Amino acid sequence: MKTKSTTSMREFIQKHYKHFNAAVITDAAQAWVDHLERGGKMFLAMAGAMSTAEIGLSLAQMIREEKIHAISTTGANLEEDLFLLVAKNHYRRIPAYRSLTPQMENELCQSGFNRVTDTCIPEEHAIRKLGGHLLDLWKKADKGKKRYFPYQYMYQLIESGALKDAMEGDPQNSWVVAAYEKQIPIYTPGWEDSTMGNGFVANILKNEIRSYHIMKSGLEQMEDLIQWYRGITRESSVGFFQIGGGIAGDFPICVVPLIIQDLKEKCKLWGYFAQISDSTTSYGSYSGAVPNEKITWTKLGVDTPKYMIESDASIVAPLIFSYVLDH
Repeated sequence: MKTKSTTSMREFIQKHYKHFNAAVITDAAQAWVDHLERGGKMFLAMAGAMSTAEIGLSLAQMIREEKIHAISTTGANLEEDLFLLVAKNHYRRIPAYRSLTPQMENELCQSGFNRVTDTCIPEEHAIRKLGGHLLDLWKKADKGKKRYFPYQYMYQLIESGALKDAMEGDPQNSWVVAAYEKQIPIYTPGWEDSTMGNGFVANILKNEIRSYHIMKSGLEQMEDLIQWYRGITRESSVGFFQIGGGIAGDFPICVVPLIIQDLKEKCKLWGYFAQISDSTTSYGSYSGAVPNEKITWTKLGVDTPKYMIESDASIVAPLIFSYVLDH
């Protein structure tokens, strides 16, 4: 009688992902493993709507098992992970989203849903619920003349226990909860380009909050990132794994040329680089720019392992994370 054998995701990928774009997935994932085994750390830059795509199912475990040590992401991803945590039962999925007419889109809007591809975020149960809790923290900081980064308010919210009774999702699948548990920094350049960022400005205009000063700026985030990078690279090399393009990646990767060119200090270059992008390399298309271009900006070195995976991040990222975790 034959017995079933269990194949890990790592073994599956090594067996089947051997050629063309699939091979780059294997190479990038194995290089990540090698980088960590040499004592390296990993920085994640995450754009897109990955939180609404439930990337927390794999990313949370990556953080908890210390495969990722700091994150730069959009304000949308930061908040949408917690939206899902507090309102998962009220989300609506629309598989045939490509067939929606403008009238159907308007019906969703009037019903209180904000659509992200095939997934509709329930405004009242997610956005307004989280926004109310954050407003309390902003008011408290305003009254006490305290200042924090956007992610630190999220950590305060988790620590307060205010979300405990409101959770509809599993906190084990929340990457923000995992990041809070590990106390890793989450940089959100351009945080004002988010629903909570918009709400913050609205509350200033409504005089609910007196000063913008309680929210630390993107420039201050860069200073904090410099201190983080300096500290980590005294002992370790730091790799850079990027999902998508835009400010979530552009902001943190510039910390190295800033230290070298502007501060005139010696600094380790990023020790690994991989990017998942669905943008084809072209003139003016930074998201699809090949990694070698970064050598000219003193971000990567000639010998830095470099990988460009041209595919859908919602498919590829969980595969790579599972490979690194080797469960």
